[in-house]
This record gives sequence, structure tokens and C-alpha cells, in this order.
Amino acid sequence: MSIIQAAQDVGIVVIGRNEGERLRLCLQSATQGSDRVVYVDSGSKDGSPGLARTFGVEVIELDAASPFTAARGRNAGFARLRELWPDTPLVQFIDGDCELDPDWIDAARTGIAKDARTAVVFGRRRERYPDRTLFNHVCNMEWDGLAGLAESCGGDALVRAQAMLMVGGYDPSLIAGEEGDMCYRMRQCGWQIVRLPDEMTLHDVAMTTWRQWWQRNRRSGHAGAEAYHRRGAQDPRLIKYLLSNLLWGLPPFWLLWPVLWWRVYRRSGAIYATHIVLGKVPHCFGQLGFWWSSLRARKMLLIEYK
Repeated sequence: MSIIQAAQDVGIVVIGRNEGERLRLCLQSATQGSDRVVYVDSGSKDGSPGLARTFGVEVIELDAASPFTAARGRNAGFARLRELWPDTPLVQFIDGDCELDPDWIDAARTGIAKDARTAVVFGRRRERYPDRTLFNHVCNMEWDGLAGLAESCGGDALVRAQAMLMVGGYDPSLIAGEEGDMCYRMRQCGWQIVRLPDEMTLHDVAMTTWRQWWQRNRRSGHAGAEAYHRRGAQDPRLIKYLLSNLLWGLPPFWLLWPVLWWRVYRRSGAIYATHIVLGKVPHCFGQLGFWWSSLRARKMLLIEYK
């Protein structure tokens, strides 16, 4: 496949909920990257849909009768993009608290065109204010990684429409981990996911409290448990992930935390090591919460940290 030449070959889907000024920055960057932009709002109370309309983008306001999830929003935006511009082969998904790097769309289009088997490319997501709080700092470290083949992407990524249609898009029933789930299904179909070395987005996590940190980690634990529930032994990495959180997150093993802390510290420093060790507890709670809800046949509500 040759490198795509026209900027109109990339559509952009933005999802958001009460993002305020962050959404303004996001939409400014999106409209500079493409003239095919869809914004999907999940019940905002801050006037986000009206703000989006001032940018001249297509706006979808999801019906509150069904649960809001990021996956549902992305699917709705993708479907509308296909209705308006059915010839669009590539879709950039971006969360409303992020801002696209001015050079990312060109870099992503070039990167995905290098191999017809590539379904998704993503680059470096950075925190806008990494030094404002310790929570922001560790998030900025989490986004880092080596370029090359990857297991999955995050919420910001350029996706080949053909691949997304093949696997049926994101699973709207997932309250977290929807990106990993879709990427797994793509890989099962022979596609590949690639991390590029290029700058992609600025992200404003706006995390200032321990409760927010706890909720974000609990959500990750829930996502891991649900992924294992769906895929089980088909994805051996998940077994290691679940066992690690259970072992290190339960009180009988807290006495061994210095061992784990030292292992991480030697690789990533004291702040990140502390984040990883303490984070085992909310991760464990998230896993146990998923299994408890499953036993009771109850649907988990969104785990929000903002």
C-alpha cells in the first residue's frame, strides 16, 4: 500500500465528558489535523456539545438511557464518520483531555502505510503538567515505551478502518480495557499493532488526590480481570498480571513489599517503584470487585477518577 497523500484520508473521532478547557485544546488540534472530525459527548454538564459545535465539527450526544463507556463513544463516532465520509480509510481516536501533536497525523499516516498488516499505530503520549503532582509524574512515565510491535494501544491511536470493521470495533459493554480487547481481536485476525517513536498527544490527567489515583488503579485491575475472564489461557500474560496483583495486593504479602520496591527502583527510580507497589492494592480490589460482581450477575458501573 502506498503512503496516503490526502489529509482528508484521515478522520478524527474525539470522545469526551465534562472536559472543559481541555476539550477546546483537543478540538483545536483535531480540526487542524483533519476536516473530518466527529465529537461524541457522554452526558456532559459543562456545555461541551455547544463548545464543540463552535468548531464546526459533527457532534453526537449519546442517549443516557444506555450506560456511557469510552468504547460506546468511539463506536458511535466511527459509525457517524463512516456515514459522512465512507471513503475514509484511517481514523484517529483521541480522548477529549488530550491535544494532538501538530506533526502526529503525518507521522502516523506514514507509519501505518509501511506495512499493510498494521491495523493500529500510536506514539508518545505525554502529560501536559508532569511536575504538577506526583500522580501526573507517574502517569507520564507509564505512557513511555520502546518503538516497535506492541500488544495493544491506549485511547489515542490511528486505526485502519478496514481492520476495525473486520473485528466489529470496540466492545461497548466494557467499562475499561476496551483498547486491549480490540487489539487482541485484531491480532487474532493477523493484524499488528505498532508503537511509533513520534510525539502523539499531550494528556492532562488532572489527578490531584489519592482517591483519584486509587480509582484509576482500581479500574485497571477491573479491566485485567475482565480480560482474563474473556480470554483466559489464550493470553498467558494476563495470568501473570492477575497473580501479581493478588499476591502483592493482599495483606499477608505486604511484608515482602520492600523486595518488589527494590526490583522496580533499580529500573525506574523511587517514585515509580512506590507507585507500582502501592498500586497493587487498588489493582487487587478492582480484580476482586469484578469477580464479586460476576458471581452476583451484576453489571459494574463506570469507575471514574475525574
